[in-house]
Amino acid sequence: MSYRRFKRLLGETYLERKCLLLFGTATLLLITASFWYYAWMTESLVYEQARLTGRLLVYQALLRLHLEKWGGEETGRLEAPQRELLQQLRQRILGLTPLQPEGLLYKADIIPASSDDPQHQALLQEFADRPQQREADLYLEPPSDSPYNYIFRSALWGDERCIRCHRQQQLRTAGWHTATSNSEEGPAFFGVASISMSTKPIDDEIHKNRAILIATALVTVLLLMSGSYLIVRYVVVKPVKHLKDVSDAISAGQLNVRSEIQTGDEFEDLSHAFNRMIRTLISMQDQLRRVNADLDRKVDELAQANMALYQSNKLKDDFLATVSHELRTPLNSILGFSEVLLTSDPPLSEKQTRWVKNIQSSGQQLLNLINDVLDLAKMEAGRMEVRIEEFHISEIVDTMLNMFRPLAEKKNIALNSEVEPGIPPARQDASKIQQILWNLLSNAIKFTPEGGRVAVKVETDGAHLILSVSDTGIGIAPEDQERVFEKFRQVGQALTREQSGTGLGLSIVRELCKLLGGTVGLKSELGHGSTFTVTLPLYLEVTKTTPMEDLEPPSPFSLSARYSSARRSRDEVSQPREEQARHD
Repeated sequence: MSYRRFKRLLGETYLERKCLLLFGTATLLLITASFWYYAWMTESLVYEQARLTGRLLVYQALLRLHLEKWGGEETGRLEAPQRELLQQLRQRILGLTPLQPEGLLYKADIIPASSDDPQHQALLQEFADRPQQREADLYLEPPSDSPYNYIFRSALWGDERCIRCHRQQQLRTAGWHTATSNSEEGPAFFGVASISMSTKPIDDEIHKNRAILIATALVTVLLLMSGSYLIVRYVVVKPVKHLKDVSDAISAGQLNVRSEIQTGDEFEDLSHAFNRMIRTLISMQDQLRRVNADLDRKVDELAQANMALYQSNKLKDDFLATVSHELRTPLNSILGFSEVLLTSDPPLSEKQTRWVKNIQSSGQQLLNLINDVLDLAKMEAGRMEVRIEEFHISEIVDTMLNMFRPLAEKKNIALNSEVEPGIPPARQDASKIQQILWNLLSNAIKFTPEGGRVAVKVETDGAHLILSVSDTGIGIAPEDQERVFEKFRQVGQALTREQSGTGLGLSIVRELCKLLGGTVGLKSELGHGSTFTVTLPLYLEVTKTTPMEDLEPPSPFSLSARYSSARRSRDEVSQPREEQARHD
């Protein structure tokens, strides 16, 4: 199982099952390791005891062998060391050391170093070549024909006394002379003692002990799991489940439910904190309900006020459009009669001529204001029609420059243009572009002092037509650069008093740019002039047009009439009104 699957299993399991799984696994591993270590240590001690028993039986076999060789001889004929050894043998045989351990099946073999048996020779050679190895044991794997399954072998090495005794006595004739040393100095190899034993009783006891250990481990794990289950279920899970039930009831809307845990521990503290949280939430919910009611009431009031403002604004727009439309007819008559008076016969006096020209210029300004208001109202109402035609932008720029050149020359302002060569014919509304340029050039010349410069630049990026009108005028402060596009807004009250204007020109420019699918931008620095940049699609696609019958009929003093009379009217209104009043 991968770590991710194990983590998902624990994360998606109930708390009770998760605790039992983790605690049970840890307990099982710990008990298994401890009991296995105990069994391993016990078996090691048992087998070490078998090795010790084999070592004692080797010594006993040697005693028995010497007793058999010396038992029939008279003690007086033996030398002192032999008599001492024989006395020790007799004392052990009389009761100090049993020849047959109780319940132990074994066989002792003494293999002399001079044995001619090939199997014995290999064994003797192995011990003789490695003097440091004095003992070796061997377990026979079942099934085996021999009743003995454990063999303990010990090398028989003797010192100089053993060598001297074996050379002098009859043991030499029995084949017990040393095969590895002919001197009486140093240890000599006499042979190998082999003890074959049956460890079946020991194995039976080990298996019995192992079964008891396993049963004890299982019972211990079962008891621990049962105890942990009771502890987890009634000490941990039950309070948590109660808190979950209370939380679900609160979520279902039963706000009168409270947690009741009386355990005297942290769960009881958690229960009290949970109840305090519920009371706080209910209080906050009541406050929120009251605030929402107040907000709903305020929203209703704002909606009513918004509706009233919308209706007032609509009435204002309708009033302006109606009044402007109604004023345009008498203004056209006044302008027409002023033209008649200027060309009447007999001619008017100089003073009368000046009065008529003042009437004509004031009427022309008022008519321009009315036309601007009507155009802006049409654009805001979505009733302005877009007439697409193919034209060269250079022709429109030249026409507008020729129209404003006399006014620029009167103020000693350099007026020039820069048109990128190779611009293809545009498919746009030529009259709307003329109106945009007219408003931008009018503002540029109006707010540029004498000796300044106004430039028109036209370029394209392939898909858009970029028109720039820059001047060296007074500039616009950064905080006023957004407000200049608002209706009836000019930069500063002092300039408003010095320069005549409606404050609608840039608003009309912005609305016309939106109508033609473009944008208008401004870069200006106070005291260093301004640059207005208009970006329009080179090829305009119109998806919806306004029917002609929904549009107001064009006035004889509309944009074309304004262009035709611009030179004459601008010459007359260029002087401040205070100067004209003094002449009057």
